[in-house]
Amino acid sequence: METMNVKDFYFDLPQELIAQDPLEDRSSSRLLVLDKETGEIEHKGFRDILSYLKPGDCLVINDTKVIPARLYGVKEDTGAKVEILLLKRRENDIWETLVKPGRKCRPGSVLVFGEGLLKGTVLDVVDEGNRLIQFSYEGIFEEILDQLGQMPLPPYITHELKDKNRYQTVYAKHEGSAAAPTAGLHFTKELLEQIREMGVEIAHVTLHVGLGTFRPVKVENVLDHHMHSEFYVVDEAEAEKINGAKAAGGRIICVGTTSCRTIESAAGEDGILRAGSGWTDIFIYPGYQFKILDCLITNFHLPESTLVMLVSALAGREHILHAYEEAVKERYRFFSFGDAMFIH
Repeated sequence: METMNVKDFYFDLPQELIAQDPLEDRSSSRLLVLDKETGEIEHKGFRDILSYLKPGDCLVINDTKVIPARLYGVKEDTGAKVEILLLKRRENDIWETLVKPGRKCRPGSVLVFGEGLLKGTVLDVVDEGNRLIQFSYEGIFEEILDQLGQMPLPPYITHELKDKNRYQTVYAKHEGSAAAPTAGLHFTKELLEQIREMGVEIAHVTLHVGLGTFRPVKVENVLDHHMHSEFYVVDEAEAEKINGAKAAGGRIICVGTTSCRTIESAAGEDGILRAGSGWTDIFIYPGYQFKILDCLITNFHLPESTLVMLVSALAGREHILHAYEEAVKERYRFFSFGDAMFIH
């Protein structure tokens, strides 16, 4: 049985480097450029990404949209306060949710939100204590959610978000994520337009990001960690763009670990991307052979996280840990609202 110790992915991250607020201008973040072969590092600004892209490359973005999935309500019978987080839509109005405090919300409990605009009945308790809740309301669920819900920021971000749209990429389209694909937050419409004009193809895929993304690895042996599953969609036309660019010798550059996991899940061993949809629980760690991805634009992740393991699979653990040490020394901003890294 092979092992890989979670401690191998530890680095010292001062708490104050976890960015608490988004920058005024999305594209003004910093960019650490890492050569995955040599480990060489350059310090740039995010807009400098233009000088690293070439005509014929294909940029793959995840166009999922975060839903304001955190709801505050009360139990109908006792008036006790509850907080719920929508994790994934099972069918129509039945959602798998995380309820706090969970103990009191037994099957049959009725929860009331927004003075009755939205009601939820607990149907069942499923794995990890999550609750299946059936919602009832008048009108359109998404509109009610927009009115009552708050953005489910990761637990490491304690500041309140002033503007909901800042935890959304400018190309967010398909609702369903409990977390933003944060590498995409650095792009403005203008920057994407410049990239297109350079002759870089932009392909959209969708992966609805689950909060499991932030779940710490609690086992000592990384290989024992069980990845949560997330729903993805790759359309025929987008798969053709990606396969076409690859066949013509262009590089496939993923924006974010979510786009990376989507195309790696949907690609065959032959390196051809298949259109389709489904659930993926792919876990990428060192030793993984990438089937289709060449380069990655990503944020700075937390120590011992599955995301640090994924970037280590691409650039090698030593290169990544060294780059992260440099980033800490240079006071880069970490995590969802932080700076970016380009691994090429």
